Amino acid sequence: MSAAKKTPRIVPLDGEVLRQDLFALGQRIAAKDELRKEALLVIKGAFQNARARVKDQVVTGRLHGQEAARQLSAIQDAVIQVLYDFAVKAFFPRSKKNASEHLTVVATGGYGRGELAPGSDVDLLFIRPNKPTEWDERVIEFILYMLWDLGLKVGHATRSLPECVRLAKQDVTICTAILEARYLWGDLGLYDQLRKVFWSEVATGSGQEFVEAKLAEREERHRLQGESRFLVEPNIKEGKGGLRDLQTLFWIGKYLYHVYDAAELVKYNVFTKDEFETFRKAEAFLWDVRVRLHYLMGRAEERLSFDAQPGVASAMGYTSENPREAVENFMRAYFLVAKDVGGLTRIFCKALEVQNRKKTRHSLARIMPGFMRLRTNDDDFFVESGRINARPDIFKKDPVNLLRIYHMADTKGIPVHPDALRTITRSLDLIDDKLRADPEANKLFLECLSSKNDPEKALKRMNESGVLGRFVPEFGRIVALMQFNMYHHYTVDEHLIRAVGNVAKIEHGGMQDDHPIAHDIMKRIAKRQVLYCALLLHDIAKGLPGDHSKIGAEIARHCCLRWGLSEDDTATVCWLVEHHLVMSDTAQRRDIADPKTVRDFVEMVQSPEYLRMLLVLTVADIRAVGPGVWNGWKGQLLRELFYEAESLISGGDQTRSHSARVEDAKAALEQQLGDMPQEERERQISRHYDTYWLTIDTEAHVRHARMMTEADAKGELLALDAVSNAFRAVTEITVYTPDHPGLFAQVTGAMAAAGGSIVDAKVFTTSDGFALDIFSVQDADGGPFGDATRVERLKQTILKIVRGETVPRALFAKRPAKTRASAFNVPSRVNFDNEASNAATVVEVRGRDRVGFLYDVSTALFESGLSISSAMIATYGERVVDVFYVRDGYGHKIIHPDRLKAIEEILLRAVEGKLNE
Repeated sequence: MSAAKKTPRIVPLDGEVLRQDLFALGQRIAAKDELRKEALLVIKGAFQNARARVKDQVVTGRLHGQEAARQLSAIQDAVIQVLYDFAVKAFFPRSKKNASEHLTVVATGGYGRGELAPGSDVDLLFIRPNKPTEWDERVIEFILYMLWDLGLKVGHATRSLPECVRLAKQDVTICTAILEARYLWGDLGLYDQLRKVFWSEVATGSGQEFVEAKLAEREERHRLQGESRFLVEPNIKEGKGGLRDLQTLFWIGKYLYHVYDAAELVKYNVFTKDEFETFRKAEAFLWDVRVRLHYLMGRAEERLSFDAQPGVASAMGYTSENPREAVENFMRAYFLVAKDVGGLTRIFCKALEVQNRKKTRHSLARIMPGFMRLRTNDDDFFVESGRINARPDIFKKDPVNLLRIYHMADTKGIPVHPDALRTITRSLDLIDDKLRADPEANKLFLECLSSKNDPEKALKRMNESGVLGRFVPEFGRIVALMQFNMYHHYTVDEHLIRAVGNVAKIEHGGMQDDHPIAHDIMKRIAKRQVLYCALLLHDIAKGLPGDHSKIGAEIARHCCLRWGLSEDDTATVCWLVEHHLVMSDTAQRRDIADPKTVRDFVEMVQSPEYLRMLLVLTVADIRAVGPGVWNGWKGQLLRELFYEAESLISGGDQTRSHSARVEDAKAALEQQLGDMPQEERERQISRHYDTYWLTIDTEAHVRHARMMTEADAKGELLALDAVSNAFRAVTEITVYTPDHPGLFAQVTGAMAAAGGSIVDAKVFTTSDGFALDIFSVQDADGGPFGDATRVERLKQTILKIVRGETVPRALFAKRPAKTRASAFNVPSRVNFDNEASNAATVVEVRGRDRVGFLYDVSTALFESGLSISSAMIATYGERVVDVFYVRDGYGHKIIHPDRLKAIEEILLRAVEGKLNE
C-alpha cells in the first residue's frame, strides 16, 4: 500500500485574489448581465484549476483522501465566500434603512464537517433573522444560480432562526444538519445565535431521544444496504462498517457531550486512546478509498463495485503479478477496517447504553435466577446492566475465561459488557498454543459452535472481538478474505459463520417452509456436532493454492483432533469438507434421470448418514453464499438426487426392468386419457421412445399428450405449454414443433432474447419427426419466467426465428449487456466425459456469462453435427457452467480424439463470442 507523504494544508484557491479579480471586473463592466457572465468564467476557471490540482496530488500519491476532502471543502468555502461578497457589493447592496437585511451562509452535512468528496453535493443552509426580505432572496438566488452554473449539485434550505429551532425539534435529520452546521460567511452573530439556541432549546434534555433516533436510522440504513459489513461490493459511505457509521458515532458523541473533535470523546470514557486511534485510522482509510473511487468513476459513486475494485486497488498501491490477488488484498484491508468500525460501534453504543440505562437487575434475576444475582467481591463473572461483565484480571489468571465468557453469554442469551470486550481485545496475546490445546477451552468452543441456542451469534461475537481467529488460527487466516467473483456475496469468514447459522435455523424449524426435507433429516442425524464442525470448516482452505476441498480436509483433521473429536468423527468431518461440493455439482451439472448419475453419486457417498449430512450441509452452504443464490429449482434438484440416492443406498431396485418401467408409464398415461378417442390415445402412446417414458412423470405425460393432440388438430406448426411452479421457482416451457437441425439453438436464442434464463433442458424427438423440447426457465431474478402474456410473446419470437424472419443475435442487441461480468477474467474451458453416462458424451462448457452464451454454444454443437438429449445450465455469478448430454448423427458417443479436438475448438470460439469469425 502506498504511503503518501504528509503535506502541509495549503488551500489551492486564494479567495482574496479571486475577490479582487471580480471587483476589478465590476470596475470595467457596468451591465449586470455581462458582469455576471464574465465573473462566472473567472470563478469557473479558478475553481476548476484548484480542484484539478487536488486531484493531481491524490493521483500522484502526494495527498491522502481525507486531506483532499478537506482541501476540496476549503476550495468550496472560498468560492461561496467570494460569491456572497460579490453579490452583496456588486449586485445587491444592503439598504441602510432596513435593519432586517441580514443573512448567514452555513455549511451542513459532510460539507459542514469540512470534508467534501470530489463528486458530493454541497449542502447549504441560509439563515435569516425572521421573515424573508427581497434582499436576502435575491442574494440567495444569485449564489445558488452561480453554483449551479459551476456544475455543482447543491442541497439547500432557507430558514429563519425560529424555524431552525422548531424544525430541529421535529425532525432528527434537520437536527443533525444543524448539529453539523459550520459558519461559512455572512452575519456571524446570526450563526452564534443559532448555536446558542440549538444547545439550550433543542439539545438540552433530548439526548436519549436523539441517540435512539440515530441508532434506529442506522439500523434501517443497514437493512437497506445489506445487513453484513462483509458484502463483497460494499457501499463505503452508507454500508455497515462504512463512513456513515463513524459519523453516527461522532454525531451522538457531539450531541451528548458537546464535543467538536472526536478525540474529545476519550475524556468522557466513550473511547480509550487506542480505540480513538483505531477510529482515526479507519476514517482516514475509508476517506482514501472514497476519494479515489469518485475520481476513478468520475461521479459520486459510493458502491465499491467489482468493476471499480481493480482501479481503486491500483490507486491505493496494491499491486501484484496476479491482478486478482491485488484486488483481494485491497478488499481484505477494507473489510478489516470495516470490522474495526463494527467493533468501535459496538463498544460506543454499549458504553452509552450502560451509562444511560436504568438498573434492571431484579427483573432479569427473575428471568434467570441464580445467574443474575448481585455482584459480590468473589465473582469472576457478573451481570451489569443486563450484560455479562468480568473482573479485569480473570483472563490473565485463567485464559480459558476468554472462551468461557462467550459460552456463558450464549447459555444465558445476553451480550458481553463493553468493559469486558475492551479487556478481551487487550488480552488476545494470552491465546497461545497452550490454550489452543487446553481440553476445557476446546470443550467450551465446541459447545458454542454446536449450541442449540444461537451458534451464529456466538461465533460472530468471538470473531468480532478477535478471539475466534486467535483460538482457531486456521480460521484467522480467512478473516476478511474476499473472493473476487460475483457469486460469493460475503467474505469467507462471514460465509462460514452464516452457514453455521443456517444449519441451526434448519434444525430449529426456522426454515421449515423452504426446506422441509432438510428439517426432517436433521432429526435423523446422529452426530449433529460433526455437521456443525464441517460447516465451519468447509471453506477453511479458500485462498490457498490447490484444491480447497482436499486441502481443507487436511486442515479440518488438525482442527477436529485439537478440539477433542474422536478419530471416527474427525474422519466424517474431513469427508464432508472434501466432498462438500459433490452433491451440488451432481444435482446441477449432471442428468439425475440418467441411472449412472445416481449410481456414481451413491458409490462416492456410500453411507445413509453421510448422505443426510451432505444434503443439509449443501443447503446451508448455498444459502450462505448470498441473497438470491438459493432458489426453488436448486432445491428441487437436490431433493430428487437425495431421494434417488437414498432409495439406492437402502437397497431400492434401480435396475428394475427397463421395459417394465416403460410399460408402466404408458399404462399410467392411457388410464389418464380415458376421455380421448382410442385411436388418438394409441397414437400418442406409440410416438415416443423409451427415454421419454423413463425421464418424465405421468402428470407431464398427460399435459404433453393433450397439447400435441390439440396442436395437430389445429394444424399448428408450433405449440407452447407453460406451467409455473413457485416452490421450484421455474416455469416449465414445452415446445412442440416439427423437428429440424438447429432447433434447440433457435429456441434457446429466443428465450435469451425474451429475458429468460434456462436452467435445465430435456430434448425428445417423436417417431414421426416432431421435436418435444422441455425447458425449465427462470426470469432475471431467479423466479418463474412469467405470465401468459410473456409466454405468448416468447412463442411469437420463436416462430419468427424458425421462419427465418429474424435471427437471435439481432434481438440480443436490444438487451442490456451484462457489464458487471465484464470486470472478471473467466477462463474458457471445454471438458468431455465419456464415463458419466452409458448412452451419451457429457460436454461441460465454462466461460464468462453474457447475453446469448447458451445460443452460441448450442449453435456450435449443432454445427458440429451433434444432437442434444439434455442440458443442465448453471450460472455462478459471472461464470457459466453449461453441461450437455450429446450424441453424434448415429446416436453414438463421441470417442475419436480428432473429433473431440475439433468440437473443442469450435466450442471455445462460441464461448468467447467468436463463432462467426
